[in-house]
Amino acid sequence: MKQLAALLQFTTIFPLGKPVDFDNFAKHSWIYPIAGYVTGAVCMIPSLLAYYLNFSNSAVIAAVTIALAVFISGANHFDGLLDFGDGLMAHGSREKRIGAMTDRTTGAGALALGIMVVLISFASLASLPVLWIGVAVFFAEILGKTSMGLFSALGKPFHEGIQKYIYDLSKRRFCVYTLLLTVPLFILLQVRIYAVASVIALLITFAVLLFTAKKLFGGVNGDVTGASNEIVKMVVFVVFACLASAC
Repeated sequence: MKQLAALLQFTTIFPLGKPVDFDNFAKHSWIYPIAGYVTGAVCMIPSLLAYYLNFSNSAVIAAVTIALAVFISGANHFDGLLDFGDGLMAHGSREKRIGAMTDRTTGAGALALGIMVVLISFASLASLPVLWIGVAVFFAEILGKTSMGLFSALGKPFHEGIQKYIYDLSKRRFCVYTLLLTVPLFILLQVRIYAVASVIALLITFAVLLFTAKKLFGGVNGDVTGASNEIVKMVVFVVFACLASAC
């Protein structure tokens, strides 16, 4: 239970009492997807309420759902996305890119990437029926955290920081444990095709982000790991939108 409490204290703003030693989570970082099950369930609430109240405006529910997801995470991962955007779109040497990503200012790259991810996420969710918005965000929250678990095990850091701290306490086999936590998504036959497509998209997105981070920065930091959560969620939303329109 201490591992779970430490995880949720790190990934959410839920009032969970006295802070738990972060080591309880860092030594078991493969449990990241469990946080996704919790936040995903919470983020389903607007969709479920809309469905039972016969409210069919998907655009409103999509906006509320995205806002809720950012809020309950304390915008922690979204902040990583913005920092990653600055580093990604900076010009010059590796050192300049790292400097742009790790400084305290928010540049044009951060705004550009943040806007792109939010717009694509919103458009994808808004194209779904209100009940399916809830299903999509549930999947996305779990798989976004799965990406963070994969980075914790495989994302070699380029400098000191929280990524190095967690990475040093992780084992490579943790990536297998993290992926196994996505197995419950395949249980329901009605959404199995969505689960298969979403997990494949997760793995491809993770591989691209890991390659990009190594190429541009020489490794991974906490911003890259946090950004992966938001980018994978966006990709899952796009997967749901594409499959829903094809059916």
